[in-house]
Amino acid sequence: MTATLEHTHGNKHAHYHEHSPATAAMAEAARQWLDSLSPEQQAKATFHYLDGERQFWYYPPLNRHGLPLRDMNPEQRELAYALMAATLDDTAYQRAAAIIQHELILGPLEEEEGTAGWDRNPMLYYWTVFGEPGGADPWGWRVEGHHVSLHFSVWGDEVTAVTPFFLGANPAEVPKGPQQGLRILGYREDLAIELMASLDDGQRAKAIIHDKAPWDIPTYNSSKAAVHNDEGLAGYEMNGAQQELLLALITEYVNQVRTEVAREKLEAIRREGVDNFRLVWAGGADRSRDHYYRIHGGNFIVEFDNIQNGANHIHSVWRDVENDFAQDVLRDHRLMYHIL
Repeated sequence: MTATLEHTHGNKHAHYHEHSPATAAMAEAARQWLDSLSPEQQAKATFHYLDGERQFWYYPPLNRHGLPLRDMNPEQRELAYALMAATLDDTAYQRAAAIIQHELILGPLEEEEGTAGWDRNPMLYYWTVFGEPGGADPWGWRVEGHHVSLHFSVWGDEVTAVTPFFLGANPAEVPKGPQQGLRILGYREDLAIELMASLDDGQRAKAIIHDKAPWDIPTYNSSKAAVHNDEGLAGYEMNGAQQELLLALITEYVNQVRTEVAREKLEAIRREGVDNFRLVWAGGADRSRDHYYRIHGGNFIVEFDNIQNGANHIHSVWRDVENDFAQDVLRDHRLMYHIL
């Protein structure tokens, strides 16, 4: 007996979709990587699309399911990175690759401080494919390791989900050595601080909900994000320049995925406007001490936290309340098992 999936959305995917170049490139890159693997490697790297493993995500260093770079040869690693490059915007790809290599900076710093407790190894990042790339049924892929947790779902010629999308950096700013001053995620921090600096006292009183930042992003690694929708400063309470900064910060996160996919999401946000998006802040209003921000509106959530290691350790994530892991798509189209 074979478990298959049946969907009921007619010929939705029978015509060209704006995502088609992205889905074709992702499927081809995934197939090339999988084809390069031995049967034993493929057994570690692949799961059924509806396996519960697909909804697991976490961003600390730990042992994971999937195939780590450590267990790939150089050609296979190149193809694994090619899958990431086929899915992400060029800037996001460079950032993700830099975060993986950042382990080589963090390791010596921890040894010097006497805090080393984990092998800071850029080979401990795991690639996983769910389902059959380019097939009739939904499929997806994931890459996870310390401070990288990326999840993508595809159905036909549509990218159905790109969240959770997590990137972090420790150190947020490299304090010494050849890469001193490097801030991989600095732009999303600076842009938010610029927005806060533009607020008047009344606006700041609405935006700031606590004088200390939380120790981590409050949604943590939950399978479904939730927020208090009435918290913070609303976009309609901002002037035009502030709304532009807010939209630029939203764009910073959405533009992490390929242009074809990001464009569709950003056009929808621009049509709706930012009036009903809210900015929530906690902690200091600059980089001198702990700080946290959240932007939320509708199903869109972004969280950013910098408190650990003396406010030099960033966690940032983009979530979709209803559609992380393509859950909204699966519900809407009543995806289900059928036994043949």
